[in-house]
Amino acid sequence: MNPSTALLTDHYELTMIEAALESGHADRPCVFEAFARRLPDGRRYGVVAGTGRILQALPDFRFGDAELAWLRERDVVDGRTLDWLADYRFTGDIWGYAEGEVYFPGSPLLVVESTFAEGVVLETLVLSILNHDSAVASAASRMTAAAGERPCIEMGSRRTHEESAVAAARAAYVAGFASTSNLEAGRRHGIPTAGTAAHSYTLLHDDERDAFANQLASLGAGTTLLVDTYDVTAAVRLAVELAGPALGAVRLDSGDLLGQAHGVRAQLDALGATGTRIVVTSDLDEHAIAALQSAPVDSYGVGTSVVTGSGHPAAGMVYKLVSRESDAGVMEGVAKASTDKASVGGRKFALRRRGADGLAQAEIIGIDERPSDDGDDRDLLVPLVSRGEVVAPTDVRTAREHHAAARAELPQRALRLSHGDPAIPTTYLDDWS
Repeated sequence: MNPSTALLTDHYELTMIEAALESGHADRPCVFEAFARRLPDGRRYGVVAGTGRILQALPDFRFGDAELAWLRERDVVDGRTLDWLADYRFTGDIWGYAEGEVYFPGSPLLVVESTFAEGVVLETLVLSILNHDSAVASAASRMTAAAGERPCIEMGSRRTHEESAVAAARAAYVAGFASTSNLEAGRRHGIPTAGTAAHSYTLLHDDERDAFANQLASLGAGTTLLVDTYDVTAAVRLAVELAGPALGAVRLDSGDLLGQAHGVRAQLDALGATGTRIVVTSDLDEHAIAALQSAPVDSYGVGTSVVTGSGHPAAGMVYKLVSRESDAGVMEGVAKASTDKASVGGRKFALRRRGADGLAQAEIIGIDERPSDDGDDRDLLVPLVSRGEVVAPTDVRTAREHHAAARAELPQRALRLSHGDPAIPTTYLDDWS
């Protein structure tokens, strides 16, 4: 059995359950939704990631003896609540956007139908995963879009928490990154891993010749040699001298990457190493990748920017109660009414309106009813959990394929890196004509 995920939550989730048990409202049927009120400044779309991790964590959301003992010792909740927690199993339904789907302001990314107590206790787990993974995937998607056919390597493990590094590698792969430097992500999620050597390996040796010769002897001519420890021109010349035209790649990690890439490509070609690839790294983000599109670069290694959401480390998602059963036994919408944090009450249904060209035109959201399909639209909410049982795929490759298809459906303006409005509007059913 996997370790319990039940304490990956906030204190007030459990005290709300205690109060609801006391009032008799704990079992009231409710609907919770996770959504983002807005996209980060300048973003044209977001990417849903982490859904698979949520579904994998759900069966382990159990309050075992150790968790209950800890709660009891610290008097977090009363005995009645502890008894309820001991028997906790999520038995409701969860609908959501498929992992890898693109989203917009107001998109109902996750819809949880359950009792109040069963649903509210999942809030922190859902948001902690969705906010992190979607932030990474949203940034990664912009990077892979800017890179085009050139592969991106995720290499940001040393810039974040060790477990966040694994999650970030998974989210980046969902959004099109080709590989990761993180071995645990490779083991846990089956993501291709890549890596060769850092500057410390070159500095270990008496000179660059020894360093390159030893790396080639160990890893073969197809390896990637890091050529900017000392002098780039001299290093490229030495690399081809030692490896011959079969040298796999050279890596540039500092300086004027645009100018150096052109110079290195010309030098490699002149030396006969026309098939040797150029890999660039060094604090890249989507803007730097876009600026390198005219350069003879073959792949990009991205670290800090991708694992931190490229300036937006959280996706801004919230988890709100949007509907509950009334005393008369009828489901009714409820919503927070504050000016800057308002939400829309009622259970949502979502549809991606597409034009005759197959491109997305709008995010259509129905409240307590499904929007009508005009013939070529696409339903966005898919079943994830039915009566407590996970019914959706959780693997990263399915999510990766879905993202590629969903992004291809967006109009070209969605891929612009300049500041602007969301690529398509979010329209509630009553507003659509």
